[in-house]
Amino acid sequence: MAMAGVALFISAQPVLAQQTERVPALREKVYSQLARAQTVADEQGNAQGIEVLNEVASRADSMNSYERAMLWNFFGFMYYDNGDTAKAIDYFGKVVAEQPIPESLQKSTLFSLAQLALSDGQYDKSLNYLGQWRQLADADELPKAWVLEAQAMYQNGRYQDALEPIQKAIAKAEDEGDVAKENWLILARAIHYELGQTDGVAKMLEKLVVNYSKPEYWLQLAGVYGQLEKNAKQLAVLEAAYQQGFVEKPSELRNLAQVYYLNELPYKAAEIMEQGLSNGKLDNTLSNRKFYAQSLMQAKEYDAAIEAYQQAAELGDRGDMLAQAAQLALNIDRNDVALELAQQALAAGELKNPGNMYLVQGMVHVNQKQYQKAVAAFQSAQDYEATEAAASQWVRYAKSQLEFQQQLANNDI
Repeated sequence: MAMAGVALFISAQPVLAQQTERVPALREKVYSQLARAQTVADEQGNAQGIEVLNEVASRADSMNSYERAMLWNFFGFMYYDNGDTAKAIDYFGKVVAEQPIPESLQKSTLFSLAQLALSDGQYDKSLNYLGQWRQLADADELPKAWVLEAQAMYQNGRYQDALEPIQKAIAKAEDEGDVAKENWLILARAIHYELGQTDGVAKMLEKLVVNYSKPEYWLQLAGVYGQLEKNAKQLAVLEAAYQQGFVEKPSELRNLAQVYYLNELPYKAAEIMEQGLSNGKLDNTLSNRKFYAQSLMQAKEYDAAIEAYQQAAELGDRGDMLAQAAQLALNIDRNDVALELAQQALAAGELKNPGNMYLVQGMVHVNQKQYQKAVAAFQSAQDYEATEAAASQWVRYAKSQLEFQQQLANNDI
């Protein structure tokens, strides 16, 4: 940040004050001493320059208000350049305390003080300096203070107050055919977020995506669309981000797959999961394998889903994963596979509903017309409350078929 007033002493010739009745002139002998301090600072460093300024300051009583203001201005700049913000603020404060001084110097120094106070966390003081500056500024100068004002209010927790100035800054830039600066849009997004204005957050992210296309903006926008339940927009943004190579992290890939799934595109969800698991971008965890299997099942890719559930079973919840595979195998008439998987699930134990596996076994036996085995399996299923009612019906059916089968056999005899 360039400090106000410093440029006055860069040239080789003295720069005089505005010639008015009110403001005294900057005399050559004072100018030359300040210029010497600047030269020493440039050649030997700010510490040496400040030593020269201290020598000049010992004669401050003999200076007029403008000359003292320039002295304090140089102190302020050198301390700022040295990273000592507190002392810089003190000395720039002394500049504006001197009266009379040129209005242009007072105005530029007040604005610099507002910036410094903000950077030093003195938010109320920053706003106070801006208020003093505004009294001197022309109407066409006001826009440059809007962002600074919004920053100070935001940092001070005055989110509602901060919204108007940042909105005015963005609107003015756009009205003039320019693009609002990235940090303005980021600030506006943060303010909307603190105010719980999710629509406002989305609007700022839309501008960031269009004008400053960064991966985090695309992914954040997709997340906000999800919060707003704008599922189609969320999916469109995520797809675009994926095509641009912005979806790389495991959590991002998993999120993309879940959005596909929620938008009734389970096959695409399964594709994302399969690619991620194959190339190692997704960890080979139970959660990922289970979701991959669920996606395949919803996509009606039943054979692949059965295999996926078996892979998941190697990572945990073995009984339940095998039970899911068994149920699927039964549904697509892969009876031998269903029977084997049901037996494996029961052997694995810790099933949420063991009775279902006896039902599966019984239905396989029914399909294979092995009614004696079916009756035994259904009777086992009756031992569990969750499957007792269904099993009882199947027992009656299997027994009736067994009796009919036996009658046919007896008639043949």
